[in-house]
Amino acid sequence: MNIQLTQNAARQIQVQLSQRGKGLGLRVGIKKVGCSGWAYQYDYADEIKPEDQVFEAFDSKLVVDSQSLVLMDGAKLDFVKEGLKQTFKFENPNVEATCGCGESFSVKEK
Repeated sequence: MNIQLTQNAARQIQVQLSQRGKGLGLRVGIKKVGCSGWAYQYDYADEIKPEDQVFEAFDSKLVVDSQSLVLMDGAKLDFVKEGLKQTFKFENPNVEATCGCGESFSVKEK
């Protein structure tokens, strides 16, 4: 199982950790919500838990719990600027559809 980080995403992780003053990396997970079923959740990773997988690129770490990783395998995390909006954005091959607001998604059945 694998998740890729772009250089832009890695740079933004470093910026956010630097501003915060501590942390090992960015923690990303998936929670059940929204009109399509799933949504990404972001937090700082201050520790690595036994069920976590760590992905490193460009001197940054992305921490994902094993349950979320199943729905994110093969994804790529980028940091994009669209007008005034700046956000982390996943390109996830497991996503089948997104809701109209773009906050939640459904996954392909395996």
